[in-house]
Amino acid sequence: MSAYLISMGTYVGFFMILALALNLQWGIAGMVNFGIAGFYAMGAYVSGLLVAKLGVPVGIAIPAACVAGWVLGGAVALLSVRLREDFLAIVTLGVGEVIRLIVLNEDQITEGPRGLRIEGRPFGDLIGPELYPLFYLLLVAACVLLTYLVCERIRRAPMGRTLRAIREDDVVAEVLGKNVLMHRVLTFAIGGFFMGLAGALYAHYVQNISPEVFMPVVAMFIWMSVIVGGAGNNRGILIGAGTVMIFLEGTRFIGDFTDFLDAEKMSAMRIILIGFLLIVTLRLRPRGLLPEPKFNVKTN
Repeated sequence: MSAYLISMGTYVGFFMILALALNLQWGIAGMVNFGIAGFYAMGAYVSGLLVAKLGVPVGIAIPAACVAGWVLGGAVALLSVRLREDFLAIVTLGVGEVIRLIVLNEDQITEGPRGLRIEGRPFGDLIGPELYPLFYLLLVAACVLLTYLVCERIRRAPMGRTLRAIREDDVVAEVLGKNVLMHRVLTFAIGGFFMGLAGALYAHYVQNISPEVFMPVVAMFIWMSVIVGGAGNNRGILIGAGTVMIFLEGTRFIGDFTDFLDAEKMSAMRIILIGFLLIVTLRLRPRGLLPEPKFNVKTN
């Protein structure tokens, strides 16, 4: 049981990093990103390929994956500079699918659907196999804390106020002298950086990655985490990610109490229940479990 809880805690950590990054992009800056799975895959495959194919140390591969996510985020923001809301959502969704299809079909490099085997793990030579799962949970928790502190610092800084102004009305923000393009590119790049970090951590945890893991449904779960937690509130995002993971894992045990559902019906029932729980949560707390705090502007 303890091994299961440690594993679930680790996966919650991955969700928290992705959700904090999305909250920075959408909850604070108002930029839609449905390509989360693509950024996640980018981080996983960049780090995994560097270790598995080129023999690069894990301590270099993980930062390289973060940089790859940063570059991808900045590039997507630049390419979609004139797009807003639904059009930006389509572009980011397309980017995520393009990345997934590339890693699926370039099997000579990525091993395609067979899965890329990764031997390297952070500090794997120094920590025994019995204690390593707990160590990795602590490592992921440290990365979650780092992501939270950076995102919270941005939210409270003048940059955060500028991003909220851009979210509400980018034309007014630009008229007031704010560089809207620079802030959007920088925010998308920072979010991509942390999504790449989450992907790299996931890759070295499971040590065998394949394209079917990075389906668009990943984006749905991360969006659920942000909406349930409270868009714009980083503390709420942590709660939202944990709540969504409880929904996902809690419904897994329905089969223990129902003998009349086969595997296919059970899968459909899980999605129905998760959607129902989300609807109930939003009905009771339409702005999320911890809504975004209001910032009062003092005037003389």
